[in-house]
Order: sequence, then structure tokens, then C-alpha cells
Amino acid sequence: MIYTITLNPSADYLMQLPELKPGETNRAVSSDLVSGGKGINVAEVLTNFKEPVTAMGFLAGFTGSFVKNEVGRKGIHSDFIFTEGLTRINVKIKAGEETEINGQGPVISEGEIALLKQKLSNLTEEDLLVLSGSVPAGVPAEFYKEVVEQVLKSGAKTVLDTSGEPLKKGIEANPFLIKPNKAELSALYDQPVNDLDAAITLGKKAVEDGAENVLLSLGAEGALLINKDECFTAKAPKGKLINSVGAGDSMVAGFLYAYANKVDLKGCFQYSVAAGSATAFSQGFCTKEQADELAVSIAVQSI
Repeated sequence: MIYTITLNPSADYLMQLPELKPGETNRAVSSDLVSGGKGINVAEVLTNFKEPVTAMGFLAGFTGSFVKNEVGRKGIHSDFIFTEGLTRINVKIKAGEETEINGQGPVISEGEIALLKQKLSNLTEEDLLVLSGSVPAGVPAEFYKEVVEQVLKSGAKTVLDTSGEPLKKGIEANPFLIKPNKAELSALYDQPVNDLDAAITLGKKAVEDGAENVLLSLGAEGALLINKDECFTAKAPKGKLINSVGAGDSMVAGFLYAYANKVDLKGCFQYSVAAGSATAFSQGFCTKEQADELAVSIAVQSI
């Protein structure tokens, strides 16, 4: 079974405007309210692929109830913990360029953190756990590191997709996979990633620091998969970029889907790039059929 944890989910309010005029009343031509959060996104893609998954994390208030209902409506099994406060609302305004205003989530108590860790005590070596996104107020930066250490004792494998201090500390616990983008990898080591060589150098450093595998998304330039024995590269397939939101989460989902179905690491990487690209070329999250179609066109090279 695959489990995803989203510590700081959101209700995302999407608004389309002809143009954004600061300081004036702006009227949207269309709007929508959807569930958000990196782990939830991964769970949605896996559900599209008909892969069993359980979405976990913290929700609060009426916005949390909305997120839980949306997750259920999409057929995703969930096991959220409800807390005091309000799940955050993120406003995303599309008016030519996209402007985002991210709200604050609830403060998580020590007791609620302990309850989530208790739920994870039942994982076995047959399970995969995805730890995604930002760490909300009340949750220490060491949380992901502590969970990776806890889960490793059961034999389950962990995927870490976060940034900043939580990523830096989490790598120390030897996660199975991390998935930074160029900006996150650059910030992790305070060094620029201006070309492929720089990306490979820092990816190898992340392996030396504890990550078993580094899945590095390079946007239109493709992706890298690096571990202590191999380095694979793949170019992004050709297609029209429609929506980059969730492409990285789709990469994680694609990798895990292939891995859960006993595909080797090279094939997992190939399917990861296919799933991320398929979402980027779609209005919403990709289907398995879309990922399958792109996967056959993606050439993976060993460096």
C-alpha cells in the first residue's frame, strides 16, 4: 500500500481574470474551488492509475471538511486527523501570469503529531510512504526526519518531497527517494544550478548526505535520477504546456506506481517523466492512458 502525508493541505480558490488591476475591483470570469496539497495530488494521480493509496495528514474546520469531501468524491481513500482551526485557503489568480496568495494553516499540537506517528506504526516492508509539502506551525522542522527514521525500522520505504530545513534534515535519515526541483536543490546547498553538470554534482552530494535516490525535475529540460551506482537522464517529451501545477507530484506518483508494480529503477524513472509531462500537457491531473502514451517516447540515457 502507498500512503501519502500532507501536513498542510489547502482549499485552493482558482480565479480567471482578463487582467489583474491592483488597487481596483477585479471581477473573475470563472472560478473554482478544489482540494490542494502535494500529498493529496500524488494520491489523486495514483487513484487515476487504479493504484491503492491512502491520503493522510491534518485537516481543520469547514475548509478541512471540504477537502475531505473532495478527496472522497475523487475516489481517494483517506485517514485524516481533524484539528482545531481552519485548513488554509490558497488563492490562485490567472490573469496572463499566475499570482498566488497562500493562507496560513492551523497550529498542530504535540498530541496530534503523536497521533499521526502512531498511525504510521502499522506500516510494513510492503508499504511506501510519501511525505510532501511544507511543515505547518506547531510541527518541528525535524518531523520528516523523525518519521523517516521511524518508518525505516518497519522496512517501509519513504519518499520525501519538501524544501528548506525539513528537506535538509530529512535527508540525514536516509529516505528511499527525494524529489527536488532545480530551485530547491540550489537552495539546499546554496549553489546555482545553471547546467546539467551542476545539477548532477549537487544531486550526487544529496546522495552522499543520505538520500538513496534523487529524482530531480528540470522542467522543460527533462529530469535526472541519481544514486550511488547510476545516473540517468531523460529529456521532456514534446508537447504544449497547459498546466505546470502538480507536474512534480505526478512525477512522484508515476515513479511509485511503476515501483509498486515491480518495474526497475530505470523504468520507474521513465514512467515518472511520462506522468509529470502528461499532467503538464493536461488541464488536470494525468490519466494512466496519457502517461502510457508518453512513456514509449521517452528515451532514458545513462551518464
